[in-house]
Amino acid sequence: MQRKEILAKVAAGELTPEEADRLLAELDSESAVLTCKVSPKGAVSVYGLQRMPVTLYADQWHRLLAFGDDIRRFIEEHREELRWRVRPEPQVETQGEPPKESTVTTDRSVASESGVNPDSLESQGCD
Repeated sequence: MQRKEILAKVAAGELTPEEADRLLAELDSESAVLTCKVSPKGAVSVYGLQRMPVTLYADQWHRLLAFGDDIRRFIEEHREELRWRVRPEPQVETQGEPPKESTVTTDRSVASESGVNPDSLESQGCD
């Protein structure tokens, strides 16, 4: 929903001012620039994705970023099942590589190929 639609619904009495404030805040946060800060506990906090920052320790960001191609592939394979907050992102091209046969999974062999310690998956509830 765009800003004009929200304001029109408030004027028509279809939305309360509180609901409109929340929706307008979400619109503003979606268009916000992403920024990083060091949290008080020494983690990296990314602001601008949602209302609250996404905070992980540096080693967790490295693991997540290394897993990025797998996440992109998973999103493309499940595009029709996923919900989008704004609109679907453009299709990701894999630079001439055919997609892997397996999807993102907690399979121990896939995890180890990705550089993730397979034993760490069980301790994180990913088994």
